[in-house]
Amino acid sequence: MNLALVHSRARTGVRAPEVRVEVHLGGGLPTMSIVGLPEAAVREAKDRVRAAMQCAQFEFPQRRITVNLAPADLPKGGGRFDLPIALGILAASGQIPLQALGEYEFLGELGLTGELRVVDGVLPAALAAADAGRKLIVPAGNGAEAALASQVEAYTARTLLEVCAMLTGSKTLPAAVAPARTRTPGADLRDVRGQAHARRALEVAAAGGHHLLLIGPPGCGKSLLASRLPGLLPDASEEEALESAAIASISGRGLDPASWLARPFRAPHHTASAVALVGGGADPRPGEISLAHHGVLFLDELPEWERRALEVLREPLESGVVTVSRAARSAEFPARFQLVAAMNPCPCGWAGDPSGRCTCSPDAVRRYRGRVSGPLMDRIDLHVEVPRLPPSELRPDAPDGEPSEDVRRRVLHARRLQDTRAGKPNARLSQAETNATCRLSNGDHALLERAVEQLQLSARSMHRILRVARTVADLADSPQIRTSHLSEAIGYRRLDRTPAPAIA
Repeated sequence: MNLALVHSRARTGVRAPEVRVEVHLGGGLPTMSIVGLPEAAVREAKDRVRAAMQCAQFEFPQRRITVNLAPADLPKGGGRFDLPIALGILAASGQIPLQALGEYEFLGELGLTGELRVVDGVLPAALAAADAGRKLIVPAGNGAEAALASQVEAYTARTLLEVCAMLTGSKTLPAAVAPARTRTPGADLRDVRGQAHARRALEVAAAGGHHLLLIGPPGCGKSLLASRLPGLLPDASEEEALESAAIASISGRGLDPASWLARPFRAPHHTASAVALVGGGADPRPGEISLAHHGVLFLDELPEWERRALEVLREPLESGVVTVSRAARSAEFPARFQLVAAMNPCPCGWAGDPSGRCTCSPDAVRRYRGRVSGPLMDRIDLHVEVPRLPPSELRPDAPDGEPSEDVRRRVLHARRLQDTRAGKPNARLSQAETNATCRLSNGDHALLERAVEQLQLSARSMHRILRVARTVADLADSPQIRTSHLSEAIGYRRLDRTPAPAIA
């Protein structure tokens, strides 16, 4: 038999489409060609495969070798096809049994010594292999990641020789083992002194999945508050954790299997480009908003971000996905994240402070605020002031704040009510679901209409106020939205009011 077929997987966004590695040995001058839209790293596999086979004491056939990576119109990149190409050559030349290859899929880059090196995107490939009903063999360094897909039967190998020994029946490979599933506690909210209003807003944001903007002078605790949000959120389900881990797996930055259950917290610097934020590149990779999928994205110094970078957030904030389109290809990445942003009230940071140190003119404050567009601000549910604390609240013997675990219990109770009612957090309710679950009395309707008229709010803002009010009612374990709940929700639209914020 001069023809062999080996199964493998490519990487396209968060998908892992099947690739059939077909190897044919024909007559003619000894040469090796790889076809099927291979990129440079794949074309270079011929040299790595030749050296690895020779170091493993196999014979490299002195024939015309054609390797076809099907389907031909799917781009193939990286060193992930080295192992299946080598196995295809060995099977086609009769050095390993051909029939043993059918039940497996293979991924791995070969070193010149025959060592198997780690590749990215193993988790999506493992999930796809499980759906196809095949077993998976990966480098030892990818074993923990592959084992996160509990439904796949995955094995690890250190060298090409070990894989061949398994296929000939003279050796068994160790099964891939996933790390222990433990919950790592996040930073504790008890570290935050004072700031009762901001802490309450953080609790409401966690309970309903609402986006949050913190406004305050330098050093008032905005970043400290934002970093405590992941510790208030419910644990990610296995499905959510696998989605987040799959994105990390293909990002090129690596996946830590030990912390795969933790909700991601991403805090990119404000100099990051639009591509870094939403994803892109010639070979599309996920950006920060996708790496924050099912977690928290923290954008500090919001007005200092490039306007174009912020504007691309508008669609993902609504849809939960981002599509990166290029001339040659496009990729869709999930981006269902919770946004927490922070900003100063003015360029110098001290507008409204009792010290009176602010030197900014009203025009300068308006220009500073204008760097964040109205449509983006409209999509942020909670605008909250974080004032400068008096020194007495920062003394070492001052009482600690309420611990995260106590707040988290209230958040989990509110989330259970939302799951029972609509199967999703309040922030993700559709317009029809909002109208059905956020009913108001006639008096409260009139209150909301007056607020919308006086603050000149959009229809989107009005519906977001209703969803926040529903969350406040859930935290109070109230089946109905009451006037106090609605008033609190209206009070969180701080930047919709004029003039400049007066932070005291």
